[in-house]
Amino acid sequence: MTNKFNLTVLPGDGIGPEVIREAIKALKVVASNFDLDFEIEEAMMGGCAIDAFGNPLPDEALAKCRAGDAILLGAIGGPKWDTTDPNKPRPEQGLLGLRKGLELFANLRPVKVFKSLIASSTLKPEVIEGVDLLVVRELTGGLYFGASAREGTKAFDTLEYHDFEIKRLLAVAFDLARKRRRRVHSIDKANVLESSRLWREIAIEMGGDFQDIELIHQLVDNCAMQLIRNPKQFDVVATSNMFGDILSDEASMLTGSLGMLSSASMGDTYPALYEPIHGSAPDIANRDIANPIATILSVALMFRYSFNLDAPAQAIEGAVDAVLEAGWRTADIMSEGKKQVGTTQMGDLICSEVEV
Repeated sequence: MTNKFNLTVLPGDGIGPEVIREAIKALKVVASNFDLDFEIEEAMMGGCAIDAFGNPLPDEALAKCRAGDAILLGAIGGPKWDTTDPNKPRPEQGLLGLRKGLELFANLRPVKVFKSLIASSTLKPEVIEGVDLLVVRELTGGLYFGASAREGTKAFDTLEYHDFEIKRLLAVAFDLARKRRRRVHSIDKANVLESSRLWREIAIEMGGDFQDIELIHQLVDNCAMQLIRNPKQFDVVATSNMFGDILSDEASMLTGSLGMLSSASMGDTYPALYEPIHGSAPDIANRDIANPIATILSVALMFRYSFNLDAPAQAIEGAVDAVLEAGWRTADIMSEGKKQVGTTQMGDLICSEVEV
């Protein structure tokens, strides 16, 4: 197995370059410890690419992403590029284009509550202690990619799914459940939407091929309630693009901060994309106060899913856990009696804890 990898890095906008810097710092320490070699190449995507090229996803950036072994993204967007003019580019178009261009149909968002951060959540400790779930969201179909337009005083967005899009997403969910606690919640709105009825029919059919996996069907509104009421019931949550977008953000707040959660987006053809789930937070950019942990944990996911290297992933996750247990906190997860640090120092602390 090769120990040399090509990584494409998209720092993006706002706090993106800051958290990417700390993630690359951790990556290099881990690579050195495990005798791995990384060639890193940067590209512009998002608002910075609009400023430079008038295009949120230049062809050169997409080509670099396709040519590498994995992609690490910081964050994109900000008020500077907000517009309702359909003829003007938006950073989010770059992200949607990247997902489509790389055929990244499955988005994985792990939500694990660190014991040392239980006090950071707004929920009771007994509700969130031990929560460890994985949202598997369909990423290239559904409402966000259907036909949409304005016609006079009317606007419409079309929710459309083909059977193959649902099947390949659910296959990922079932396979991942086999490596976890063997339970899949399939989330839909089958009491109202025809696309959800197709989703449920396919889930039932595929469930017959995964007899070792417990399959539970849940309506999306009930799931939203259950994530707050009893989140420990969930292992793998499989759902459509829009439902997954909303539910994964809701689930992320079980941890108390968006700054703690990583994500992976993958397909069958091109390299996978790894990124924190938080936004670009332009209000705190260049102030050395952003939390880099989600981006650093995204590097751990990269080792695990793209390179099939669990030991480096565990080294990063263990280092994060050790730093948090020692009481170090960035501002977003700060609590009484803990020690506050900035972006750079948090990265340094995690690097110092990385061990083989």
